[in-house]
Amino acid sequence: MATILSLDTATKRCSVVLADGARVLAFREEENERHTHAERLNVFIQDVLEEAGVNMSALDAVAVGIGPGSYTGLRIGLSAAKGLCFALRIPLIGMSTLEVLLHELLAMDPLIPPGAVLMPMVDARRMEVFTLSAERNGEPLEAARPLVMDEAWLGGLPTGRTTVVFGDGADKASELWIDRSHVIHVPGIRPAHTGLAVLGDVHYRKESFSDLAYLVPDYGKPANVTQPRKRLS
Repeated sequence: MATILSLDTATKRCSVVLADGARVLAFREEENERHTHAERLNVFIQDVLEEAGVNMSALDAVAVGIGPGSYTGLRIGLSAAKGLCFALRIPLIGMSTLEVLLHELLAMDPLIPPGAVLMPMVDARRMEVFTLSAERNGEPLEAARPLVMDEAWLGGLPTGRTTVVFGDGADKASELWIDRSHVIHVPGIRPAHTGLAVLGDVHYRKESFSDLAYLVPDYGKPANVTQPRKRLS
């Protein structure tokens, strides 16, 4: 089995896990409204290595959630992962944060009806989320995209097929799911150690490695950059 260090900083939660294959050896997680990833990430990495009694030189790969999600959080996580892989000369694995969420849900083995569509959702502020659709076996049906959750979108969901929504994007809109018999909301799912360990192992066994120089965050949508107003003299 490969020894893989996996981390995700795309959301308010900072997650780090050390795993032997998909078996979790040690993990640290913290969810903070202040986005303390820069302060906690390297501490968490050191903590999980020490707890598991694993030397950094024994790592076979580093896996990292590349988004979509927070611009600053993603840059922090990817920079740390790239630095470790460069120094240790080991493979880098870039993973969709939405797929990490998906594997976190599936690992819980909730009661998901046959034929259900799974929609992991990462908060993109206001009533917008980043999401994708996937089959119950985890196979994505479409690429990640930004989505505005409104009545028009809800009205377009197929009533003959159950849609399962989860993640912090789904949690913020809990009132939307009331009285929607064809929508199941699973609260409290976040990119966490189980999903990170499982997906990191899947990528490693497939040798699905990323280019150390060219892997970039998937922000989900362009940054809203504006020019400052000119001051009147």
